[in-house]
Amino acid sequence: MAGVVQEIKWPVAWRVKRARRRIVRPTDRSVGFSRFGNGCIRALALQKEKTRDRILGAAEMIFADKGYHEALVDEIAEETALSKGGIYFHFPSKEDLFFAVLDRLAARLVAKVEKSATGEASPIARADAALVAVLTALGRKRRLARLLVVQGYSIGNPFEQKRVEIFGKFAGLIKNHLDAAVAAGEIRPVDTETAARAWLGAINEVVIRWLYDGGRPPVESLDTLRAVLIDGLRIEPASRPGR
Repeated sequence: MAGVVQEIKWPVAWRVKRARRRIVRPTDRSVGFSRFGNGCIRALALQKEKTRDRILGAAEMIFADKGYHEALVDEIAEETALSKGGIYFHFPSKEDLFFAVLDRLAARLVAKVEKSATGEASPIARADAALVAVLTALGRKRRLARLLVVQGYSIGNPFEQKRVEIFGKFAGLIKNHLDAAVAAGEIRPVDTETAARAWLGAINEVVIRWLYDGGRPPVESLDTLRAVLIDGLRIEPASRPGR
């Protein structure tokens, strides 16, 4: 009888042992990390970033040429040799893609403005360099100006919110330079927040007139803008504190 019991128990134990082998646990292998090492993961992330940049470059060109509503995601996909689904893998909607284009353009312009001001010795000279950099950059690239200033109005409130966000970054840069100029006694102690917004409003109007009327480039308005926005705030040397 003992032998019979052993013969019955052995197959049961054997089946349990085999079942345990088949249990799948959430290991690195089950989520794909054992097959791809850290180097491969970084390479995949880099490739994804390159693809995203390629999409943004094509979208920037098509949005600028056709406007938001006339631009088709299919055209962007064709330009980048991706499927439409490939575009939506990186950007869930056309609006998300458009705003990503605006963010990238704004980041590049902010970097130019910051770089131009770095080599200047005084705060007011840095503010002047920032003004020159913005007018020059927008005047050289009509596509960039159209995207940042006019192309998204048909979207409505979402574009207005994005535009306020982007222009707020520039206003912050200008305000910082003006605050430093006030502290250095180079300009009068004005409300620098309002002054920075006035700068942006003036630049915006000059650029819009150029885009719609096809008149002289924005940089040719530099002397007038400088006289109003910078020289109008200066403190004459004899009036500066300590003189």
